[in-house]
Amino acid sequence: MPLLPGSEPMHHEGSEIGVLLCHGFTGTPQSMRPWAQYLADRGLTVSLPLLPGHGTRWEDMQVTGWQDWYATVDHELRALTERCEQVFVCGLSMGGALALRLAAKHGPAVEGVVVVNPGMTFPRAQGLALPVVRHLVRSTKGVANDIAKEGATELAYERVPLHAAHSLNAFFKLVRSELPQVTQPLLVLHSRVDHVVPPTDSAVVLSSVSSTDVTETVLERSLHVATLDHDAERIFADSYGFISRLAARKTARDGA
Repeated sequence: MPLLPGSEPMHHEGSEIGVLLCHGFTGTPQSMRPWAQYLADRGLTVSLPLLPGHGTRWEDMQVTGWQDWYATVDHELRALTERCEQVFVCGLSMGGALALRLAAKHGPAVEGVVVVNPGMTFPRAQGLALPVVRHLVRSTKGVANDIAKEGATELAYERVPLHAAHSLNAFFKLVRSELPQVTQPLLVLHSRVDHVVPPTDSAVVLSSVSSTDVTETVLERSLHVATLDHDAERIFADSYGFISRLAARKTARDGA
């Protein structure tokens, strides 16, 4: 199945500082590409993979689950650690959950974490119904394009495959249980108004991780897909500043 134009993954060879970016559920690298390009333009090594089942048609996502999505970013992280001295992980929405699990599982191999509107919970009623409904109904209305900026468009499926949604619900439960294992420096950026992921999901992250170096930023002018919205430049600049600060600190520590 050919890829939707714009959904292609991105890789850039740069410095010994590597960054892995994870896109969201039913989305594509398109939502993260400006962020990835910003970091690449500043000399960093960047990996922005396309998750399995994404970027073609929603029916292809029906046969994938969280294990497939996580395996892809896990593989990319391992490749980056072989190439780079320091590696950071970033994610939007479900990509934020993927990034946090990478941090929990890989420990010191991940230098820091940046998440934007990270998904952590599923609407209770929908979550309870999914085990049965997914066998009766194949899909439901999509969650794409929650963006305030006029003219900005997210490349994502217009339908949500319910088998995949059921897997996502299970993945969120797993990640919530693993959040105390996250000890790395953490930057959480979340929109004050978000019609896809409630801001309380960011509160779950902030209250559950074991990180001591934590920064929370509220995005006042953006909705869910903040990486394509009014606050995008702030996300890019703040994440680069976060990465630069930690990279310099580690370099100084290692040289001491």
